[in-house]
Formats: sequence, C-alpha cells, structure tokens
Amino acid sequence: MSEVAERSIPWIFWPFVVVWRLLTLIVRITGRIICAILGLAFMAIGVTIALSIVGAPLGVPVAVLGMLLLVRAMF
Repeated sequence: MSEVAERSIPWIFWPFVVVWRLLTLIVRITGRIICAILGLAFMAIGVTIALSIVGAPLGVPVAVLGMLLLVRAMF
C-alpha cells in the first residue's frame, strides 16, 4: 500500500470515510476482475489467431498482451 501517514480524522467525518473506503475497495476489486477477464479473452483470441501460420505475427503479441493483463490482475 502507500506510505502516506494516517491523519487524525474527526469523529463527525467517519461515516463519510467508511463509505469512501468501501467504494474504493469495490472499484479496485471490480477493476481486477475486468482486467483478468480481458486478459483471458486476449490470450484465447491470440492463441486462436496464432494457430494459423499467416496470423502468427498478430496472434503472438495479442496472446502476450493477454498474459500481461492477467499477471497485472493478480498482483
């Protein structure tokens, strides 16, 4: 995570802070899921295109892009 020092938050703002942190968690998890799904789709499309000899120069980079997206979604 980030190394930002936690500041003291007044008690009156705690409901807003909790809602904000919940929303950021939901957006972060949703982004990872979408990234993983896109990575798997690009890998499948890249491998399918690479099976034909003519499409190999296009299919291999697409499959590599899908693999990189999948790795990014995991870490």
